[in-house]
Amino acid sequence: MSPYPDWLNSGDNTWQLVAATLVALMSIPGIAILYGGIVQRKWAVNTILMAFTAFSAVLVVWVLWGFKMGFGEPLKLGPGILRAAVGVPHTILGSDNQNQAVIPLLDGLMPKLRFSETTLAYFHFAFAAITPLLFLGSVIGRINFKVWLLFVPLWTTFAYTVNAFLLWGGGWWASMGALDYSGGYVIHLAAGTTGFVAAAIIGPRLARDRERAVPNNLPMAAAGAGILWLGWNGFNGGDMYFGGANASLAVLNTNLCTAVAVLVWVLWDMTAGPQRKPNFLGAINGMIAGLVAITPAAGYVNSFGAMIIGVVASTVVWLSWNKLGRTRLFRKVDDTLGVFHTHGVAGLAGGLLVGVLADPHIIVYLGNGNDVADVTVSGWLYGHHPKQLLWQAGAAATVIVWDAFVTVVILKFLGLFMSLRMPDHMLETGDVAAHEEEAYPDETLVSAHVGTLPAAPALPKRAPDKPSGEAPGNQATT
Repeated sequence: MSPYPDWLNSGDNTWQLVAATLVALMSIPGIAILYGGIVQRKWAVNTILMAFTAFSAVLVVWVLWGFKMGFGEPLKLGPGILRAAVGVPHTILGSDNQNQAVIPLLDGLMPKLRFSETTLAYFHFAFAAITPLLFLGSVIGRINFKVWLLFVPLWTTFAYTVNAFLLWGGGWWASMGALDYSGGYVIHLAAGTTGFVAAAIIGPRLARDRERAVPNNLPMAAAGAGILWLGWNGFNGGDMYFGGANASLAVLNTNLCTAVAVLVWVLWDMTAGPQRKPNFLGAINGMIAGLVAITPAAGYVNSFGAMIIGVVASTVVWLSWNKLGRTRLFRKVDDTLGVFHTHGVAGLAGGLLVGVLADPHIIVYLGNGNDVADVTVSGWLYGHHPKQLLWQAGAAATVIVWDAFVTVVILKFLGLFMSLRMPDHMLETGDVAAHEEEAYPDETLVSAHVGTLPAAPALPKRAPDKPSGEAPGNQATT
């Protein structure tokens, strides 16, 4: 007897499951505690609950119909891009999902996958799940929880699956040659676009909440940020589906680009920031900018290119945050944690830089040395292939336009039946009004729930703590 079918490689299968778990950890607990630590104290529970419920909702959608819409047979809706824009909806429930994984439109164009369909489905579920958790950062502090529970599965169905099929499932933009190594467009540009549009439609937080958006727990945010950074090794290290040399390069490039981006952001804060001081929330923004920007390029660029991406992305996002973010439009649209900047702008910058920095000497897949050449990618700088930049721009424009359209339609539709915002009295109170829970309950709330429990012995009184100063001006996001 053997535990392995002939086509399964235990190393590849194990790496894909580990990589998928690392990506899932980026969502829960990573983003849950990062966002939960950055938001105001009164919204910590609401934020964490929305993260956990979105993660759960996406998995249900994914196994019932979403996975096949992103990675199945094309649903031919018409000519041109409509011919290969999304897959046929179909469940993967049942006993036949232990067969060898295959992406139909890529079969024969890449090495055979050496793990089961269940492994591929779970790996890409983790990618699908993190996307709504990212744009959650744009609408924290006012979105109706019931709207959130409906919006996430609808958006995953009509927006995310199209993004995934177009670029990863062998769809129209993939056939044209557009590249997105691990989600700079499919995930991050989509999250930045969706978050900004949703924030504009739902409206801003209470005025005083915008003016005094003080993080409630920076050490907790640091733990979430650390999980996010290291979890990204599964994000970019797993997306070529094989535990080979390209995966190793992608992991190194990911960490190198991110380290450079953190240092560049801190230097910008020290030399040109509002307070001319380094601050931790700014460093988190630099970290996210680097992680996002290297994502579409990780396995296509050399390590010097990764460092260039870190410098360019951190600088562009810093300018977007501190200059563009102060313009009238961006003051009007309340993108709570700045997802537009750290994901939308960074994802777009990284995707376009693939068209410039992709190195033909970086081998994605090895040929057989005879009639099949090594698979490589050429950009403008190293490969003298400027058309790649055009394809990158076209794919980005498609994601932006489609995701914005889907977001508007879904929210306008839901708005016909329910309020998109919590009522003002709930916005005043936050978690206690919305969920009857509080992240750091005071004595009044605790007493209300203990009822007949005996009172705790009195503790000696001590002098009150001195009030802390305001948090730095940068508000971080993922």
